Amino acid sequence: MRIIGGKAKGTKLYTLEGKNTRPTLDRVRESLFNILQQEIRDSIFLDLFSGSGACGIEAVSRGAKKAILCDNSKQAIQIIKKNIEKTHTKEKIELYQMDFKEVLKTQIRESVDIIFIDPPYQTNFAYEAVKLLIHNNLLKEESIIIIETDQEEIVKEQLESLNIKIIDERKYGRAYLIFLSQKGKG
Repeated sequence: MRIIGGKAKGTKLYTLEGKNTRPTLDRVRESLFNILQQEIRDSIFLDLFSGSGACGIEAVSRGAKKAILCDNSKQAIQIIKKNIEKTHTKEKIELYQMDFKEVLKTQIRESVDIIFIDPPYQTNFAYEAVKLLIHNNLLKEESIIIIETDQEEIVKEQLESLNIKIIDERKYGRAYLIFLSQKGKG
């Protein structure tokens, strides 16, 4: 795994061992950032379920003003810290070792521009995260939410009750990226 674009382009990243995390593949991340290239510069990027931190670090490498990274795993946080150090992005990253619900309820004090949600598959965490983003007024009018999942029909069904709309969908092998914005916005 490596940083694909921007200041830290080409930097190889440390990854977590084992089956507890599923890193976003380089090709999926490259496609994601190609889609978001106009929105990244000077944005505030939230990377929930950060794993190795690759998506948040990629955002900063490509010009995001700040990335907020969150993971509940102590091992993930250790890997993220090593990757932040290796890519020289520390001054632009806030890192939290907490449950995503606590981060969304207590740590984020400003609206965010881009939110990447890549929770463990077979959970309702994507739905819970989007619900909290809306409830806690953490979205701007033009905010974009991206969910990575392998169960896109289930996730879309869960999201139907929320005030959001699907603005794009992409499939990469098993993984789906679902792009969302608030209804009546963006």
